[in-house]
Amino acid sequence: MPHRQTPAWHLFVPKLITVLREGYSLGHLRADVIAGLTVAIVALPLAMALAIASGATPDKGLITSVIAGFLISALGGSRFQIGGPTGAFVVVVFNVIARHGYDGLVLATLMAGLLLTAAGLLRLGTFVKYIPEPVVTGFTTGIAIIIFSSQIKDLFGLHMAQVPAEFIAKWEAFWAARDTFSIASAGIAFAALALIVVLRRTAPKMPAFLIAVVAASLAAWAFALPVDTIGSRFGGIPHSLPMPQMPAIGMARLVELLPSALTIAFLAGVESLLSAVVADGMTGRRHRSNCELVAQGIANIGSALFGGLPATGAIARTATNIRTGARSPIAGMLHAGFVLAFMMFLAPLANFIPLASLAAVLVIVAWNMSEIDKLRHLLHAPLEERLILLVTLGLTVLVDLTLAIEIGVVMAAMAFMHRMSQSVAVTLGVSAIEEEIDDFAEPLPPHDQRLALPDGVEVFQLRGPLFFGAASRLGEVLDRAGPIPPVFILRMREVPLIDATGVGALESFVSRCTARGTRIIVSGIQDQPLTILTHMGLAARLIFADNFESAKALAVPDGPLPLGAA
Repeated sequence: MPHRQTPAWHLFVPKLITVLREGYSLGHLRADVIAGLTVAIVALPLAMALAIASGATPDKGLITSVIAGFLISALGGSRFQIGGPTGAFVVVVFNVIARHGYDGLVLATLMAGLLLTAAGLLRLGTFVKYIPEPVVTGFTTGIAIIIFSSQIKDLFGLHMAQVPAEFIAKWEAFWAARDTFSIASAGIAFAALALIVVLRRTAPKMPAFLIAVVAASLAAWAFALPVDTIGSRFGGIPHSLPMPQMPAIGMARLVELLPSALTIAFLAGVESLLSAVVADGMTGRRHRSNCELVAQGIANIGSALFGGLPATGAIARTATNIRTGARSPIAGMLHAGFVLAFMMFLAPLANFIPLASLAAVLVIVAWNMSEIDKLRHLLHAPLEERLILLVTLGLTVLVDLTLAIEIGVVMAAMAFMHRMSQSVAVTLGVSAIEEEIDDFAEPLPPHDQRLALPDGVEVFQLRGPLFFGAASRLGEVLDRAGPIPPVFILRMREVPLIDATGVGALESFVSRCTARGTRIIVSGIQDQPLTILTHMGLAARLIFADNFESAKALAVPDGPLPLGAA
């Protein structure tokens, strides 16, 4: 029986509707309240810190968490996505405000929201998934370096009239202002930094960011330390949301801000879908990418109308949401409500928060964004992918984020075409671009290869190059396979090559299997994929067979299987 095509409108049904259709109980609500409150506690200092780092006032970050956070959860295609301001936007927002003013940022955010909505309706969400991993890692690491650099002034309490936007000029200015170093600011910053690190290691469930900020505020107040605070620099934060307001729109202004709007839309799309993929990997669920893009677009429009910042899915806050037991998008909606409650009832307390403590928070954010383990892993990838990574990172830090992504993607496409030209007798057998499926889709019928399989054994055949454009197929394998089997045969004879993103997808697949006690047999692997898997350390976690028949003979669920045996 052929696979039934999913109706087009199913791809845009918010996950909130899916959850309510499945049934939502009081127990689910209780879990969502706890998760929403926990995420709000994490989001409070982050939202203010990210807004300040972006060149805006701290209340703009809180407004974004409330408006955009609510809309992303209510309308999005992920059950667990938490939206708000993120580190990915710091560089872009800072530059837009510096060049076009805050009004320019509001209009650019509004335009980006319209672009994201259009991209979702045109079903372009699938293509965003195919950005190569070296490009993603390169620009996120580059952004992390820039965020860290932007915090040096507040970390050490330097007195500077203006901080240059360019990376080299910024560090030259820091060195020139070294005589204005403040012991009080540095002491607050590094004490907060140490407290965050200690709490994360000894009590990971505690809200380390909030505890560090509160402790720093109490210390600064109790000892009357001469440090800049939110109150002294920004005059505090308002205790309510502003009324929505349309920005001034003119054709010349739209043309001037279009490049910035395209950059914001691109980053929001990539970051939100990466966050949704992380949530899928943690929960085993499936998100709707195009529905998510539409929600991101509406959320950015809403944030712009209320005078907020660009928003997207926040990976760390989404992971926190999942770990604290969230059951549905209602947790994200409640998170927005709790942040609003803080603005309404506790806003005056924010006046005492030292900016040095928020700088410490952003240092941790920058460290997490740098993904050192992934960076180190990719440095063992083939030469051309290492070059893509380093070029993207360098251009992000020294030139321009948009240019870095464009050149990185072009280099990845050229590297792939070069690898393809060296492959012999390459036959795809399936389309490199897969159609989306959703909760309403039915599983595919079994193929002939499933005949005569031993009990407790599942099989999946990969065809064509496992590169950045096709690696996402592996994420669907376990979802379509039904109950997780004791043994999984992965047929790879028709995979002529694999790249770093393909290895990353395969490693994620292997980790999900082994975490559930499933052993993986790879049959018929070719030389290039075997060399790359060995070089990047994944081959040792797999069992290899010369062909499918040999793999079936090895596939005894309870029998000993030597890892890494070719």
